[in-house]
Amino acid sequence: MAEGESTAIEQKSGTAPNPFGLQPPPQSPRKTVGFSNGDARPRTADERTITSAHGAPLEPVHSERRRKVFLGPKSTKDLDIDDYFSGPLDPTKHSRLPMFMRVHGSILPKLIIPLIFVGAWSSAITCISQFVYPLEVNSLLLTVLGFVVALALSFRSSSAYERYGEGRKLWAQLTLNARNVGHNIWIYGRERPGQEKEDLLSKLSAINLLAAFAVAVKHKLRHEPEYDYTDLKPLINHLDTYAKKASSLDRSASTHNRSLADRGSWGEYLGIPPLTSNPQEAYKEAAKAGKHHGNLPYEIINFLGAWANKGMVEEPKMFDNTIMQGQFYIALNAMSDAYVGCDRILQTPLPLAYNIAISQITWLYVLVLPFQLFKPLGWITIPGTLVAAYIILGIAAIGQEVENPFGTDCNDLDLDKYCAQLQYDLNVLTSRPAQPYSVDWVECDFNLPLYPYSLSGYNAWKSRGLSEIREALAQKVIHQATAGAENGGIYKNTSVRVDDKKKFGENGV
Repeated sequence: MAEGESTAIEQKSGTAPNPFGLQPPPQSPRKTVGFSNGDARPRTADERTITSAHGAPLEPVHSERRRKVFLGPKSTKDLDIDDYFSGPLDPTKHSRLPMFMRVHGSILPKLIIPLIFVGAWSSAITCISQFVYPLEVNSLLLTVLGFVVALALSFRSSSAYERYGEGRKLWAQLTLNARNVGHNIWIYGRERPGQEKEDLLSKLSAINLLAAFAVAVKHKLRHEPEYDYTDLKPLINHLDTYAKKASSLDRSASTHNRSLADRGSWGEYLGIPPLTSNPQEAYKEAAKAGKHHGNLPYEIINFLGAWANKGMVEEPKMFDNTIMQGQFYIALNAMSDAYVGCDRILQTPLPLAYNIAISQITWLYVLVLPFQLFKPLGWITIPGTLVAAYIILGIAAIGQEVENPFGTDCNDLDLDKYCAQLQYDLNVLTSRPAQPYSVDWVECDFNLPLYPYSLSGYNAWKSRGLSEIREALAQKVIHQATAGAENGGIYKNTSVRVDDKKKFGENGV
């Protein structure tokens, strides 16, 4: 953009000057609706067109590829069925219902069709036994089959939750090491004399790739190979990647978004196999078209490594601390290890033979139940069979849902939130100048270096002798032990907030 040229963002009620070209805060990809195809509806925050002072449209910073499709105006009081039955769950929303009465997040929607079938089956067996001929089976079969079903469900649940827990641990590892890499870049990367501005922008570009890596891993684990997603394209549009090269052959964003809307059907929510979508459909279409999207997360790691290597070998060096150089590559490799671990979980599901056998065993047990329950229960066989079916099929369905923790089911890991949190943490990191990083907080009266032994500030202790400070440090141990014994625990009621209008307390506690 030429010097002095102003920009403006089209708002619903007009234009507002924006001389620095700053973008409005983008909406979350999950909450964004609609795609731009010439319709006259109000545009969302990340669809506003950015224009120059001469009115020439600039390239949008966000792709049109959305998670949802605009299907018409909706009142804010309407119940969003898509959000209710899809996930992951929003932890910020609190339900006042008792746990046993909650439907959102439960497996009940996917059990509606099976329970209807079981109800009809048990009703038919009961009516035939009551009015035509008693269809009875010895209860010994119930005991034998029950033991086998218990073993099968135990194996199914334990293996599924093990994968779920490991997926969360690996994503925590990815986040931790991304923060460590960002810390090394921002704090220990020099802004060399004469090129401070270039080095600052270079470090910011590298830190953005850390957020891009996490987002790319998320889409990779969800079988979304394209690169122009709303939360990904602005971070990697400047990189030469295979996904970007293949984008010219990808189906349009409008077609993609419409397929996402069609995917959210009642057949999907109710778990009807013929009506559920294939999550790897995009890969099949790419293979038919001869497209290759590459391995985007791995390519981003390569760009980061090449950037760091340049700063470590070219004089004057941006990274001249050899210890930090080693820490950088260790953390970068750990990020790659976490990604490979997540991909291993995705690509290694429970063997199909186990899934088929467990499904057959549970259904066989449920279908035989009415024959064994009719003699002792009579008409109570129908509700009894339904209750047993809900318990048995429900546990099996939960195992199937959490087996892949990276999807968009209600109980899957909230990867969108994890990526947003990482990006927020990186923004907090870069919000303060790295060199020199201010240490004014040390020489401040609010700094209580010997708390809780003393409420005196830094400057008060600075005026004392070194021997007094060391003596106070020794007394600090005795003080804490004594205070803990007298008060029944020095850290009791630590959730109570400090009232600045009152003193902290007596004796420095």
